[in-house]
Amino acid sequence: MDFFMSEDGLENVYAWAIPFHAAVILAEMIYSHVSEAKLYNGKDVATSIYLALMNFGLDLIMKAFAMGVMFFFYNHRLFSWEFTVWYWLICFTITDFAYYVLHYVDHHSRAFWAVHITHHNSEYFNLTTGFRSPVLQPLYRYLYFSPLAFLGFNPWHIMVVYAIGQVYGTWVHTQTVKTMGVLEYILVTPSHHRVHHACNIKYLDRNMGMCLIIWDKIFGTFEKEDPNVPVKYGIYPKMPDNKPDTVLLYEWRKIWKDIKQPGLKFSDRINYIFNSPGWRHDGTGKTVRQYQKDYVKKQIEKENL
Repeated sequence: MDFFMSEDGLENVYAWAIPFHAAVILAEMIYSHVSEAKLYNGKDVATSIYLALMNFGLDLIMKAFAMGVMFFFYNHRLFSWEFTVWYWLICFTITDFAYYVLHYVDHHSRAFWAVHITHHNSEYFNLTTGFRSPVLQPLYRYLYFSPLAFLGFNPWHIMVVYAIGQVYGTWVHTQTVKTMGVLEYILVTPSHHRVHHACNIKYLDRNMGMCLIIWDKIFGTFEKEDPNVPVKYGIYPKMPDNKPDTVLLYEWRKIWKDIKQPGLKFSDRINYIFNSPGWRHDGTGKTVRQYQKDYVKKQIEKENL
């Protein structure tokens, strides 16, 4: 039990995962080369590494503060738990749900999408895409896990099960696994996550979970991979280039341009920052929900022809 009670436990989870990640990535690269599937691109992998290192650096800087906040809530906790198997199952489940909420907000509020977009802007989808981190997320991620500490779950336990979830969440970034059978009904699988990384209108803002797919099914964000709608990866519109500053600041620059428009009300400026991506004060923009409503309408019209 002591293994999970400290920073060492968290670091060991990542340390043990490194050789597994390296081996699986190498195997996928070999498969990509032999089969000529072209799953990898050198510049794209370099960008993923660059973003991962920046995220890791900020995570280190924020760690003491983030854990301090979480332990503040833990020290004022509502409940105390015995460390039974049920404790760990509940801790894992609600941590996975907290991630679902975090991920949902990242897709539906523009400032958070500006952070998260770095994970989606690649037109490739392979295991290294899992390391293509939202660089600024460590600035606020702990706020989603603090309520769990308030409920009595030790912050180190929360972060250990989150780390285990992250390891699994990295492995689902692959095109080489087509289906996982009955697990498709329980877990987030590569098929589910391919949908999540698609820029097809049908697939936008779907399959937000990291480990468990049940949250998407409960809250209506689930979408099955459709063989008739091949996944197209990346974002739309595409970024003008793949320079490091463009990848990192692309959406922030667009937000700044929008809020600088003359004559805007203060509420409009706030909406440009925090409302859904695509929102515009003059009604000329379209959010994902509006695009999908139009898409469904067109599909119905085609079926009725």
